[in-house]
Amino acid sequence: MSWEKETDEIRRRRDLAKRQGGEEAVKRHHEKGRLTVRERIAALADEKSFQELGEGAGVPHFDEEGNLVDFEPANYVLGFAKVNGRRIAVGGEDFTMKGGSPNPAGLRKSVYAEELALTYKVPLVRLHEGGGGSVAGSAGKGNARPLGDPVFSTPRFRSIAQVLGEVPVATAALGAVAGMPAARLVASHFSVMAEDAQVLIAGPKVVARALDENMTKEELGGSEVHSRSGVIDNVAANEEEALKEIARFLSYLPDNVWQRPADIETDDPRDREEESLRDIVPRDRRKPFNMRKLVKAVVDKGSFFEMTRRFGPSLITGLARMNGKSVGVIANDCHFYAGAMTAQAAQKLRRFADMCNTFNLPILSFVDEPGFMIGSASEKAATIRHGTAAIAAVMQSRVPWASVIVHKVFGVAGAAHFGPEGYVLSWPSAVTGALPVEGGVAVAFARQIAVADDPEALRAELEEKLAAGQSPFPRAEGFSVHELIDPRETRAKLCDWLDWVEPRRAIELGPYRTTMRP
Repeated sequence: MSWEKETDEIRRRRDLAKRQGGEEAVKRHHEKGRLTVRERIAALADEKSFQELGEGAGVPHFDEEGNLVDFEPANYVLGFAKVNGRRIAVGGEDFTMKGGSPNPAGLRKSVYAEELALTYKVPLVRLHEGGGGSVAGSAGKGNARPLGDPVFSTPRFRSIAQVLGEVPVATAALGAVAGMPAARLVASHFSVMAEDAQVLIAGPKVVARALDENMTKEELGGSEVHSRSGVIDNVAANEEEALKEIARFLSYLPDNVWQRPADIETDDPRDREEESLRDIVPRDRRKPFNMRKLVKAVVDKGSFFEMTRRFGPSLITGLARMNGKSVGVIANDCHFYAGAMTAQAAQKLRRFADMCNTFNLPILSFVDEPGFMIGSASEKAATIRHGTAAIAAVMQSRVPWASVIVHKVFGVAGAAHFGPEGYVLSWPSAVTGALPVEGGVAVAFARQIAVADDPEALRAELEEKLAAGQSPFPRAEGFSVHELIDPRETRAKLCDWLDWVEPRRAIELGPYRTTMRP
């Protein structure tokens, strides 16, 4: 007795599953300029590395004689793959079937994605395009009842939350993403959105019916909206670029919290001195400078990977390498509110610090902080609450911090740039104090200025005197910073520091049990 019939049927079902929603559905998808989920996985993963799980999950269709004539696969594709030689778990909705809204087998596979990453301790990548479930019960089935999950079932969000504390999670919005897939998209350490994708709590028809707001998907949740709302981290020009960003993000992180990121060979000398750094900060404190150029001049060449650029733009966050070692980077951008900490910037800092703590990444802070953003809009945004929460997250850090006072650091917000037991370097361009010079003079000498014969001349004189008193040399003389350095020495000093903290990191290595928020 042979099992040929059954083994032939296994192969037949697999072949039918590869058709996804069928030739016409795939064609329509391609005509929109989109890849199918299988094409996306192939573009992300190393060649021929994808090992699918649950190929046989779905609904078979038989003729009257019991012969298999068709097979409707689960519309969530899931499995293992390798990215740059590293194993990952990867999954995504198949939009060619039901617009990505899960069929029963697809739902089970999507729910299993987090469990898979948790079980095998590998990074998780989700490639999203689709909506949540359909409305239970229909006009055509009057007796249908929305039963829901049993009361003893495991909450679906438990593993989604748990995975954030154990392995890197990277997600992409590659079309319209709504409902539960949208929630899973943001439950990640890094999210990227194709420029023509949308992320929605609910689609235009639901919004119009509920709120009488008539908007397109793009107006509701396009990349212009969500790159500034903080829902996603980065925007990519197209799907292929989005997948490249995910691969690059993963390259800075370990497979899980029990491992360390791999060091990368570099030919960038650790003692490289960039001449431009000496003069990058203008002597006129009112003139801005390019902080990104500064960061890129210090870290390994070509290694800076910025995240969440358009949200909270007065703060720069990203990943980089120093002498081949992965680090987190924060810095102020004085082109936005002079670098002041807004409510959005504080939220951005808190989330980024959580991620670095989770994966044991040392943090480099390049400081040009004038303080919390002031004014009525800032008060309405609860800036002081968000800012204080960000400071608390920094103070709870277990990872090493090195802070470089590049220009200014004033007020309470300055505390968000210095980790506990941190290493502090100062440039000669640094100025520090309770308030910026202009604000300090305005508060302390208001009466004298008001009655002066030439108020503006007196104001300028007082500001110059205060500025002279904020010189970094007395702080260095009093050992209030570890070193006052030539800016060109910054890279070498930080590379040395990373070597010093290696024994500490080895002792403390382990899961950082932070509450990693989406």
